[in-house]
Amino acid sequence: MEKTLFWGLSHLFMTIFLHNFAVFMVIPAITDVTMSALCPGADECSFAIYLTGFQQAISGMGTLVMMPLIGNLSDKYGRKALLTLPITLTILPLATLAYSRTRSFFYGYYVLKTLTAMVCEGSVHCLSLAYVADNVPEARRASAFGILSGIASCAFVCGTLSTRFLSTPATFQVAASMAIVSTVYMRLFLPDSVIHDNLSTPIMSNEKVNVTQPIEGSPKKMEVFKTMPSLGDVLTLLKSSVTFSQAAIVSFFSSLADVGLHASLMYYLKARFHFNKDHFADLMVISGIAGTISQLLLMPLLAPALGEDRLLAIGLFFSCAHMFLYSIAWSFWVPYVAAMFSVFYVFSHPCIRSIVSKQVGSFEQGRAQGFISGVCSFANVISPLAFSPLTALFLSERAPFYFPGFSIMCIGFASMIAFLQSVMIRMAPPISNQHMNNSSCMEA
Repeated sequence: MEKTLFWGLSHLFMTIFLHNFAVFMVIPAITDVTMSALCPGADECSFAIYLTGFQQAISGMGTLVMMPLIGNLSDKYGRKALLTLPITLTILPLATLAYSRTRSFFYGYYVLKTLTAMVCEGSVHCLSLAYVADNVPEARRASAFGILSGIASCAFVCGTLSTRFLSTPATFQVAASMAIVSTVYMRLFLPDSVIHDNLSTPIMSNEKVNVTQPIEGSPKKMEVFKTMPSLGDVLTLLKSSVTFSQAAIVSFFSSLADVGLHASLMYYLKARFHFNKDHFADLMVISGIAGTISQLLLMPLLAPALGEDRLLAIGLFFSCAHMFLYSIAWSFWVPYVAAMFSVFYVFSHPCIRSIVSKQVGSFEQGRAQGFISGVCSFANVISPLAFSPLTALFLSERAPFYFPGFSIMCIGFASMIAFLQSVMIRMAPPISNQHMNNSSCMEA
């Protein structure tokens, strides 16, 4: 069954692999590039930390608006059409640093990355989840989302492992080339998913899809600005299910912690243990391999047995634990141990998305996933504004007391709030099941 699921979505998985390979392989190198461009020869640079945090905050403000819009547009015009935009825009900042990494080109990259991230940050993942939800039955979505996350983790491993053996210039050149390949592959091979209320058979089935033809004379075009969800739409979505509202809260605090850790961790490790590109790559390879094995092998087995709500709580518990371990790291080998916790904390994001997908109908997957991505984007705005100054302060000589990992510990407390909220989630029946029960009652 899992083999059928994999091959039914193989072109989507390959597109995501190629795209994430390009995006992830530059992560170990970008800290060194930023430091050498802004503070040559230094291991601690408050300006670099503030600049990174500002970039993430501005990008988060853009994605807060764009994610729900992109999700709604994909419900109308198809996932493939909307996927083309972020996957293509990803090429521009990578190509800039592939050409040169001097200070002037770094600032050019910084501007391009900030602008394109407003569209690209999270949208590929959001649209991919909606694509999977279009074509996979509810009973198998948790496994499908786990496989999708596993593919992303596999790309993370391959990308960061490649960085370990490449020079910095070659890293960005290969990344830019892979970004181009992912765009071309998607346009040539990825079929668009059919989004319709009368769609009764997913693409993995051998049966033919039966879609009722639209009534002649019905409106076919829609103004783009009308697809922007209003406050009423947002409130209706939140009130539609207590489980959905709880999942939104968990998503917010989980993203708040994840983004804060991403913005601060490498600067913390560079200042605390003098990590460089190769150390970062080793750390990410360990985390990626553990996460890939977990998502591709463990999650498809555990999700049906334990349920997404319990698996979500397990993932968030270990997310808290590994952040606290980073914060009190007393030797260079402790971060490597903390990275191995990804065997469990990778459960959280696919479980949240699976829970959300079961609380809305088939025609609202893009809107629901876009809303959750918008919530995560709101966290992306707040997190660097809160944690980047804290990181810069406690890594500098102006710290009120000596605790370099204090900001990481505070990030861990944000993750703990998400964990406590996840424990209170009680799964509601899937929305399609409710519709079926209502239909049966009407027929009776």
